[in-house]
Amino acid sequence: MSGRIETVGFIGLGAMGRPMAANLVKRGFRVRGFDVSEVGRDALAAAGGEPAASAAEAATGADVLVLMVVNADQARAVLFEAGALDALPRGRCVVLMATCPPGAVEEIAARVAAAGRVLVDAPVSGGVAGATAASLTIMAAAPAEHVAAVRPVLDALGGKVVHVGERPGQGATVKAVNQLLCGVHIAAAAEALALAAKVGVDTGVMLDIVCGSAASSWMLRDRGPRMLEADPPVTSAVDIFVKDLGIVLEAGRDAMAALPLAALAHQLFLASSAQGHGRADDSQLIRTYHGLNGA
Repeated sequence: MSGRIETVGFIGLGAMGRPMAANLVKRGFRVRGFDVSEVGRDALAAAGGEPAASAAEAATGADVLVLMVVNADQARAVLFEAGALDALPRGRCVVLMATCPPGAVEEIAARVAAAGRVLVDAPVSGGVAGATAASLTIMAAAPAEHVAAVRPVLDALGGKVVHVGERPGQGATVKAVNQLLCGVHIAAAAEALALAAKVGVDTGVMLDIVCGSAASSWMLRDRGPRMLEADPPVTSAVDIFVKDLGIVLEAGRDAMAALPLAALAHQLFLASSAQGHGRADDSQLIRTYHGLNGA
């Protein structure tokens, strides 16, 4: 792939995809985007982008095709079933930014290469706030020349772009390590604040103390305030961490690595989902602790 990037196809206009696509528009790219939700398409139009009627239409004539879908199955469906890969001109690049199992990314990349296109594995971290501020951390894995070719797009979306490896799948592996810490941090924060509530400590006061102490973390500062709300807006759902921690455990099994904390956190998120909170903000994992504590 070579040449100036002018048109970006963007598929997946959800909570993170919408502001990401809008940031590409702000940086001067022509963005043609698709999502099954009319809300996402309307948001892209309001931001100055071009809503497409299908995934194939979004990819037609694009210099780069960005996938900000939920998982590997959706990526496969978009590329190989909905016709997006065939619509993307030969020699162009697919940037897969979803959190997927490393093995799945390797398989998708091989199929993309066999079709005469290239794939950059580029999962992100930073949540809705990072997507909105264009400050995401992007973990890019592909041959260096492919990463360099799509660097203008990555720079428009992230404040920190790191080339983590030459092979697609390595970005997904780095993201799995990141998600291990994120999931465990959310579970630990929920446990601490649930304990405070159980023993009668004002949770607002407790949160203020720990956020300013050695116990603080980014996840605590971000999720903690929402843990104190009964029904906060959803920025990342409980079921996202059911999926992501499942990917972490799969990576651990493949590497024969013991991950007891990740396994416990996964069980807590699974329990929360089973209790009917799967679509709630992931901060609401604290509801499961309150239930265990008889609150």
